[in-house]
Parts: sequence; structure tokens; C-alpha cells
Amino acid sequence: MIFHQQAPFTLIFSSTSLLRFHAKRNCGQFRHLGFVCSSKRRFRGGIIAMATPGSVHKSEEEWRAILSPEQFRILRQKGTEYPGTGEYDKFSGEGVYQCAGCGTPLYNSTTKFNSGCGWPAFFEGLPGAINRTPDPDGRRIEITCAACGGHLGHVFKGEGFPNPTNERHCVNSISLKFTPANS
Repeated sequence: MIFHQQAPFTLIFSSTSLLRFHAKRNCGQFRHLGFVCSSKRRFRGGIIAMATPGSVHKSEEEWRAILSPEQFRILRQKGTEYPGTGEYDKFSGEGVYQCAGCGTPLYNSTTKFNSGCGWPAFFEGLPGAINRTPDPDGRRIEITCAACGGHLGHVFKGEGFPNPTNERHCVNSISLKFTPANS
């Protein structure tokens, strides 16, 4: 495994990584994340883009300028969308879910499952992409984007879903942006 720091992200090159693309053909789709691609380099295997924790800093005014009012309410003010109303609840495309605020890759579509809760559910995030913080009342664990601190939703453990982690990341659709695998 090779690690390459390209602030504010870390690239991990691995033959078993979750997000695969051929650098010469598809690296342009990651330029908005600050990656620099070279046609002289040929990458084998795949690439995972990980956020450097706390690497995206914007003022409230800057966030308001780039997010819709509903995105701002959920990502920056820790709101929740109504169950069953989100774009990705029943969506099943193959690709990567990114933070709608900063573009950090958060979840691979292979970790998404139907929990029946009315929000997109994942059993794990990409390594280093998600922070966990207990809510003040101690009943739930909030999940946020590690790069920008945007509120994603909550994680629940031990609910008995048949997945490898026994966790359900209950995520607001509006906190996510989907990138298809073959785009």
C-alpha cells in the first residue's frame, strides 16, 4: 500500500481498494478534490481518497454561499431530513458517496444496504473519512465528515442487520453527493 499526501487529502494506492479508476482516463474527475494527475504515471489497482481530518475550513458565510439552504441546515446546523424523502434512500447505483459540502469520499456503494429506516444506510465508511461523536444525551453517536465537519447523521450498533460490522450509518441524503463508478 502506498500513501501520498496531497492536501487536504491522502491518496492510498492498493490493488484491493474500493474506488477503482485508471489514472490516465479518469483522474480529471478528482481534480476538484485537489488531486494532481500526470499522464506519465500509470497506476495499477485502485485509489481511495481520504480526508485529512479538519482540513476544510470555511466561514459560515462561505458555507452559505456554496450550500443550498437545506444543505446548510443539515450539514452545518446538524439538522435531519424527513424519512423517506431523500434522493439516496432507495438508490442502488455503483460508485462512491461523497460529502455534499466538501467532496470528500465517504462511502463505497458496496457498503450500502436497505435498513428500511427511511434514510440511506451504510455499514462502514471509507477509512479515515468519518468522525464519531457521542450526542450530548448519550443515546446516539453523531457521524460527521472528517474533512469539513459536516453533519452526516448517526451510527447505531447492535441492531442485528446482517452486515460485517453490525452497524448502521443512518445518513441524510442531502449530506451526500453520488459519483458513479464509470463516470
